[in-house]
Amino acid sequence: MPLIISQIITGINSTDNEITAAALKKLHLNKAAVKRSGVYKTSLDARKNTDIKLVSSVWLELDKKTEEQLCRKYAFCTYADGTAPLIADESKISQDGKRVVIAGFGPAGMFAALALAEYGFKPVVIERGGGISERVNAVESFWSGGMFSEETNVQFGEGGAGTFSDGKLTTRIKDPVCRLVLEKFAEFGAPHEILTKAKPHIGTDKLRDIVKSMRERIILLGGEVRFHSKLTDIKINGGRVTEVVINKNEALPCTDLILAIGHSARDTFKMLFDKGVFIEPKPFSVGARIEHKQTDVNRSLYGVQYKNPALPQGEYQLSHRINGRGVYTFCMCPGGTVVPSQSEENTVVTNGMSEYARDGENANAALVVSVSPEDFGTHPLDGVEFAGKLERKAFELAGRNYKAPACTVGSFLNGKCSLENADISPTYARGVSESDFYALFPEFITDMMSAGLKSFSSKMKCFGDENAVMTAPETRTSSPVRITRGEDLQSISVKGLYPCGEGAGYAGGIMSAAADGIKTAAYIMQK
Repeated sequence: MPLIISQIITGINSTDNEITAAALKKLHLNKAAVKRSGVYKTSLDARKNTDIKLVSSVWLELDKKTEEQLCRKYAFCTYADGTAPLIADESKISQDGKRVVIAGFGPAGMFAALALAEYGFKPVVIERGGGISERVNAVESFWSGGMFSEETNVQFGEGGAGTFSDGKLTTRIKDPVCRLVLEKFAEFGAPHEILTKAKPHIGTDKLRDIVKSMRERIILLGGEVRFHSKLTDIKINGGRVTEVVINKNEALPCTDLILAIGHSARDTFKMLFDKGVFIEPKPFSVGARIEHKQTDVNRSLYGVQYKNPALPQGEYQLSHRINGRGVYTFCMCPGGTVVPSQSEENTVVTNGMSEYARDGENANAALVVSVSPEDFGTHPLDGVEFAGKLERKAFELAGRNYKAPACTVGSFLNGKCSLENADISPTYARGVSESDFYALFPEFITDMMSAGLKSFSSKMKCFGDENAVMTAPETRTSSPVRITRGEDLQSISVKGLYPCGEGAGYAGGIMSAAADGIKTAAYIMQK
């Protein structure tokens, strides 16, 4: 198992060979003692923008005796977790009589289907939206002023909501399955740098081709992927799911159903609740998208070196708490755009998206405030309704034409909410309308957003720009419900039902959702 050497600090222009050499120097090792080596992860330390450094970890293969001596001697030496095998014991896999259906083809559903297919199962994936090409056409048509589809949009369709995002592959979970997710992405066409970058991303443009390639592999291995196939009912007998109903008229028998429906499947949440599936409300966050010029973000982070071509486009993550409630930035998209992201007619929802190059003029991030059942109610679907009301009100305030409410930071802080003096060109595709955020959000939300803006301006200069623009509302930060499951990953109320990924409340982002899909598939196969 490789040895991981952490905290290798070098200049920002260092090559992989120079980073590895620095690791050997740190260990007082001769290059001849190393069988194989490579850079494991790299990140930037820009806390002092006058002295920006690369902080890396390096993997080394040495003889066992040397490895053991180094691990005893140095605290910065550890053994790599390695890639967790998908299945711990292949002899436990039984395919007899198994008909696994997967509802949803976002990251959780895709990786669950791929895992099952690679081990000889023939999963059936049902996805309410269209395939990737159809989906891109439908989304871009709507963004250009065309008709809106409630089934094929930014939230629904092949690839899930993450397909129209920055394609971030970061996560807070520490699970060796995450390495497997990265390797699979690279296998299907992602840049291999995602294996070593501390903050890897793919970009919406590259992610679309990767999603298509994964689907083609699943089908090649005997799986089935059915678009425009919405889960509208489940049949439960003896406390176990036995059948799913598609589009209200087609029954499909199943022994196991993986629910990878995403955080926006509100009608499906209601159907499950009505069928007696245990669902509980969970905290999430709401707010707006804030846009700055990317050069201003870079200057705030990197100081005089902001034009250095060795530095990536700047990104940030900021937070502030008052009396237990948080306001924070989320899903920051360097060089990106703010995109219309609704899944229901006559609503407005914002999100952020970047291409791989991250070369747009503006940067954007969600500026959001945490909300909980104490704010919106304890009924399992109260959080869904709370977010929906904000989205419908935004549609009304902005003119009932799919424009989004917007105002400058300075006017918001002064309680007036206008676009006068804005020095940012809003990127929201359907256009923005000067609107009163105080009429849109409850007072506790606007109070926390104001506090966050003031706090963040002391940490990053660009947040002190009163002419930056905010576009609202951001309501899809995470699922407003949890479809509660037990240690066996099954619903605590219905056997054979596997709530999975972000929509079930067990993941947050592409990486953790994909990892959850793999682990759910592995459990079903070993069961």
